[in-house]
Amino acid sequence: MAKMTKSQEIAALAEATGLSKKDVNSFLEKMVELALKEVKKNGQFTLPGLGKLVKVHRAERMGRNPATGATIKIPAKTVVKFRVAKQAKEAVL
Repeated sequence: MAKMTKSQEIAALAEATGLSKKDVNSFLEKMVELALKEVKKNGQFTLPGLGKLVKVHRAERMGRNPATGATIKIPAKTVVKFRVAKQAKEAVL
């Protein structure tokens, strides 16, 4: 089963909501902008019923170079994770 492309998603949402494809595309772009801005500023952004984007600090840790097997130090960094909502998990599984 092939995954949906962005244009297929926009077409499906436009059909389901009665909005134009242009309006749906604009809405999705603005929602992504808002989500990224909120995660950067507040550390998280919630999509009700789906989950939340969360900014997480990873501590420094030791790892291995797979090519040489040498032990290396992986520096601390901040990453963004998506935590799936319980409701979404139950609906899919």
